[in-house]
Amino acid sequence: MKLIRVGNIGEEKPGILREDGTRTDVSAFGEDFDENFFGTDGPTRLNAWLKDQSDLPSFNNSARLGPPLTRPSKLICIGLNYKAHAEESGVELPPEPVIFFKATSAIAGPNDNVVIPRNSEKTDWEVELGVVIGAHTKYVSEEDALDYVAGYCIVNDVSERQWQLEQGGQWIKGKSGDTYGPIGPWFVTRD
Repeated sequence: MKLIRVGNIGEEKPGILREDGTRTDVSAFGEDFDENFFGTDGPTRLNAWLKDQSDLPSFNNSARLGPPLTRPSKLICIGLNYKAHAEESGVELPPEPVIFFKATSAIAGPNDNVVIPRNSEKTDWEVELGVVIGAHTKYVSEEDALDYVAGYCIVNDVSERQWQLEQGGQWIKGKSGDTYGPIGPWFVTRD
């Protein structure tokens, strides 16, 4: 199932993208695509609810697509996890991937404008695979890890490289500008 959110910034409604390309409004389900939705097996519940619905409204195909999920509590990122990217960036390959946070205020829709901050000199971007964890997890075994994945989405990791790499250690300042995390166009459930 492909989950979408449609509407003006801050006014998005939840929906699904059907196989024929129709954008169906599922706001009558009564939940947005947030942590509670995913933490209570929302995709399965939504899919079951959809089987009893025959006349749901459609969104206009020209309406803005927002981020396919609402602001999560954490946006954890893995850096330098590919040798070629570390070489391309001119940095030494670390013994383990770098873990950093991106502020949730960086999240934007997939086609929204990215706002470049004043004095930015080295704005860059990378397309990433976003993995959405669907339940509270702690001490999960490797063999059970995928059981906690709700699904996947595309994330555009926008960065100001000078702030990230040339100003002393903290990646978050070069990675967390407002709009520096466009997500979407949709969220795909594991099935």
